[in-house]
Amino acid sequence: MMPDICHDYSLQNRHSFGLKAKTRRWVSVHSENELRDALVSQRQQRAPLLFLGEGSNTVFTQDFPGTIIHLALRGIQWVEDDAQFHYVEVAAGENWHDFVEYTLSQGKPGLENLALIPGSVGACPIQNIGAYGLEVSQRIHEVRILDLEIFAFRSLSNEECRFAYRDSVFKHHLAGKAVITAVVFKLPKVWVPVTQYADIQKYFVEHAIAAPTPRTVFNAVVSIRTQKLPDPCITGNAGSFFKNPIIDQTVFEQIKINWPDVVSYPQPDGRVKLAAAWLIEQAGLKGQAVGGAAVSEKQALVLINQGDATADNLKALVELVIEKVRLQFAVNLEPEPLLV
Repeated sequence: MMPDICHDYSLQNRHSFGLKAKTRRWVSVHSENELRDALVSQRQQRAPLLFLGEGSNTVFTQDFPGTIIHLALRGIQWVEDDAQFHYVEVAAGENWHDFVEYTLSQGKPGLENLALIPGSVGACPIQNIGAYGLEVSQRIHEVRILDLEIFAFRSLSNEECRFAYRDSVFKHHLAGKAVITAVVFKLPKVWVPVTQYADIQKYFVEHAIAAPTPRTVFNAVVSIRTQKLPDPCITGNAGSFFKNPIIDQTVFEQIKINWPDVVSYPQPDGRVKLAAAWLIEQAGLKGQAVGGAAVSEKQALVLINQGDATADNLKALVELVIEKVRLQFAVNLEPEPLLV
């Protein structure tokens, strides 16, 4: 079976922010063999190369002059058990939220706090996605990759992935040198709910839930995210557009002098994580628009395409948000999506 190949291919519906762009060549692969064949062919093209899943964490701000390889690999397989965990191998092209819901249907919870995060399974280790008290690195056993330097498939242990907050080895040492084809997750046999976030606790109070189950945690997360975040199928967006900044304790104490109610989360290393959404909202930017790009009225951490946004609109809005937060709080925000 050969990869699907298109030329001068529109990317507008292939990244969730929905800016107009196209790529010179689009190749969709459905297996590791197709991926290998596509890369052999690409070597003859001598053009820029990019790998893409569902495009929920990538924003195309101009046409791409080379080849995009779309990772459409599918498959879920329970591979083994041990005394503590169930292990499941998932192909990179599987939809993340659908996979989370599938694990619950199989009676093997542990990922429910990460429900409704857009994107594919293969993208989740790169960003070390996290929400409501859980990072995906806490549930990853190993990651299968095609190592582009030796052109061979191999697996990386959790430790070798060097996970950190919204970070991994795939953004640094292995950037451009590896393609994720599958992820093996370890789901705990003894389930412990992660419910310390205020929004989840509020949901449980409102719904009179005294003893959380995996399904009620899942429902809470889906409900909260639906209320707070715009649906990218309706309103173009790339999810949380800025990372929550992590600052030194001394900087945090300075901020607290003028902003005693600053939303913050102590970190194990003594630093403090701030809520970027709170910073943006306090800077008076909620609803701020530049042309067709705007800060969402529902959630200040999300930038949206109101339907006619241009790349210049988005760039200007990003610069405005970063500058206003820096001037008010002396804190630097970093964009979370990959801007191509």
